Amino acid sequence: MSTIFIEGMQFLAYHGCYKEEKIIGNYFEVNVSIDYDTSAIENNDDLENTINYQSVYKVVKTEMEIASKTIEHVGYRILNSIYREFPAVKNVKVKVSKLNPMLLSGGVVDKVSMELQR
Repeated sequence: MSTIFIEGMQFLAYHGCYKEEKIIGNYFEVNVSIDYDTSAIENNDDLENTINYQSVYKVVKTEMEIASKTIEHVGYRILNSIYREFPAVKNVKVKVSKLNPMLLSGGVVDKVSMELQR
């Protein structure tokens, strides 16, 4: 069993509760780790036996393009889509971070994150 880490995927997306977030959007970062059996590719170097990180990126991008009120919902959709697209997956961890989130109080926060694992 091995883990592939796809880190620092960045997207402009329209997730959030506030009207402004739905109009101007915000930047988000997504990190994914996927556990799967790599013994077949370790022995023969055949791309057919691996989980292609470019394909994972496309799955994440597709889900990030669907506006949601919460990053929890976005993370849940990403996690389920990865399981659906890659049957060899044993475990997935998804972390979605909203960068520089809007605070009505005028405060400053670098990011707010949510991590989901199943």
